[in-house]
Amino acid sequence: MLPPDVLPQTESLKITVDRVLPYWYDTICPQVIAGQRVVVVAHGNSLRAIVKYLAGMSESEILEYNIPTACPLVFEFDQDMKPLKNYYLMDEQELKARQEAVANQAKAKL
Repeated sequence: MLPPDVLPQTESLKITVDRVLPYWYDTICPQVIAGQRVVVVAHGNSLRAIVKYLAGMSESEILEYNIPTACPLVFEFDQDMKPLKNYYLMDEQELKARQEAVANQAKAKL
């Protein structure tokens, strides 16, 4: 076990992307290719890393994108695992309200 003083106190988005993408390629992609429907339940930066990659967002775009808590986001892929489209499984008004709530949480911490 590592001593606490050598463990990082935070994880940047880049570190999260580097940690999450191998799992995406090694575990999730093969299941989707095999025809399974996969549900990814995660939090914060790990979801942000996946969405950034799949939606082809820049660093600045993903930092401005508010991922609401407990709101299913569906990605559909072609046979080569290239995203065709993505959408939330909820009413547009409710989605906007939840995204604003996430944005306001960040403002409250400043």
